Amino acid sequence: MNYKIFTLGIFIILASFSNGFSQVNQLEKAAQIAKEQNKLIFMNFSGSDWCRSCMVLKRSIINTEEFASFANNNLVMIDIDFPRKKKNRLNEEQTQCNEKLAEKYNKEGQFPTIIILDSDMNIVAKTGYKNLSPSQYVDHIKSLIQ
Repeated sequence: MNYKIFTLGIFIILASFSNGFSQVNQLEKAAQIAKEQNKLIFMNFSGSDWCRSCMVLKRSIINTEEFASFANNNLVMIDIDFPRKKKNRLNEEQTQCNEKLAEKYNKEGQFPTIIILDSDMNIVAKTGYKNLSPSQYVDHIKSLIQ
């Protein structure tokens, strides 16, 4: 499979969610997909334009072909972003939805935080950035969800 096309597809799907659905609806839709496809939900709490570890995690792990292959087979990906720069600000509804999800799943306000949920939206595991290769990070996630 051409992983560049796959990765582009993931971004298109995420963009369509953010344009047409609130984050709460995105989580509900992800839960529905997870249930139908027997997958887990990978919810990434990120500060995309200010959190260095968030940027490194995305660049060195999440956006790699190796992680994308694993995610395609096992995870429904959701990005819950908290940008700070004016040009990246989310609309008010989106911001409120993200804050509600953070109140429930990331009370400590740590970034990045990865919450892995089952299709009933129960927490299976929690992690964050680790200085690992993509294959090591995949192994880390596998160890959390077994």
